[in-house]
Amino acid sequence: MKKVAFYTLGCKLNFSETSSIIRIFEQHGYKKVEFSDSPDIFVINTCSVTHNADKKCRQVVKEANKISENPYIIIIGCYAQLKPKEIAEIPGVDAVLGTSEKFRLLELLDGFEKHPKTLIYANDIAKATTFNNAYSLHDRTRTFLKIQDGCDYSCSFCTIPLARGKSRSDTIENVLKSANDIAGNGVKEIVLTGVNTGDFGIRNGKRKDRFIDLLKRLDTMDGIDRFRISSIEPNLLNNEIINFVAASNKFAHHFHIPLQSGSNEILKSMRRRYLRELYVERVMYIKQIMPDACIGVDVIVGFPGESEKNFLETYKFLNELNISYLHVFTYSERPNTMAIEMEGVVPPEERSKRSKMLRSLSEKKRRYFYEQFVGETRDVLFEKDVEGGKIHGFTDNYIRVAVDFSPDYINKIMQVTLSEVVPNGVMKGIVENKVVAVV
Repeated sequence: MKKVAFYTLGCKLNFSETSSIIRIFEQHGYKKVEFSDSPDIFVINTCSVTHNADKKCRQVVKEANKISENPYIIIIGCYAQLKPKEIAEIPGVDAVLGTSEKFRLLELLDGFEKHPKTLIYANDIAKATTFNNAYSLHDRTRTFLKIQDGCDYSCSFCTIPLARGKSRSDTIENVLKSANDIAGNGVKEIVLTGVNTGDFGIRNGKRKDRFIDLLKRLDTMDGIDRFRISSIEPNLLNNEIINFVAASNKFAHHFHIPLQSGSNEILKSMRRRYLRELYVERVMYIKQIMPDACIGVDVIVGFPGESEKNFLETYKFLNELNISYLHVFTYSERPNTMAIEMEGVVPPEERSKRSKMLRSLSEKKRRYFYEQFVGETRDVLFEKDVEGGKIHGFTDNYIRVAVDFSPDYINKIMQVTLSEVVPNGVMKGIVENKVVAVV
């Protein structure tokens, strides 16, 4: 029985796809092992959103060659789609598979025999129309379920459409089948994920379904206690979706809404499909009907042409907005994007300074959000991980909670009184010794 190990870089979508590929290997008699357990085969699922992701891929390959003697190393994912020839030149890499080919890995590389030259399977992603179902399993008590892939947007900084192709989705019936399979494995929460999740419903270039219709069908199924929307563009997050989540007993009061900049000038340069005024409307409406809702924000600093004035405009905008936390990305030049040709390059040290300022703001926002719930009792789904005698879990509105460990809490939704905000984005809690009934 050959041993195979996996390493995943990047987003939740990548993790869901890696998990599905693991199951394909196991179904064919391979044994999944840890990266350090001298595997015969290494599969590295890559990201290419930033230069650091590319660099990390090379580091992981180097490490794999140290761990095992003459292993078979396979690179898949976004970086593999964008730069297959470049990856093929990395010492030790045996095969490179692009976005459309990675789920056919066993078929294309049957036997995993080494060849004098690195094998490359990466077709033109623009022709990709097939949707490959994927979901994570057993990694944690939450499962990431892929419902959509690709993107039809043309943001000037982004390589994802080049790496994953046009927007395409699963069918509602297939998503429900996957959700039922996940429920059968004892999972309590499903996170809906995709490249552009809110654009769900496109098949073969035509819109067949609406995202809201999928949400309504999932809301009626048995076996899953919670659903969470991983990320949704502000122009796709309409009042109908917000109202539905507010009325639902299963969908979490948690929205992650990419912003990227609080300056309209920069948003236009980024070719985003909204202006800051629309973003404010979305946030205000969510908080109006769901005051307890957690709202996360993606923001990019150091985009070409972002002056000190533009950045401070973003900082002020976010500081005054009723949001809960930030994911801060430092702009990274990517080949074959419009942004790389733009003038007004922001020096790296200035990008770093701005990034630190927004990360500090994020901590302030998160603490303020958490403090509003001190003394409240909320439902917490506990994870498997234990740190320092504490077990962690999340409320439906994405407050990370730590309580004294008990094996009885794992993968259970418990009522917890939130008692104190502590550093590192965590709240202490007291379990009320009541397991919330499965709906």
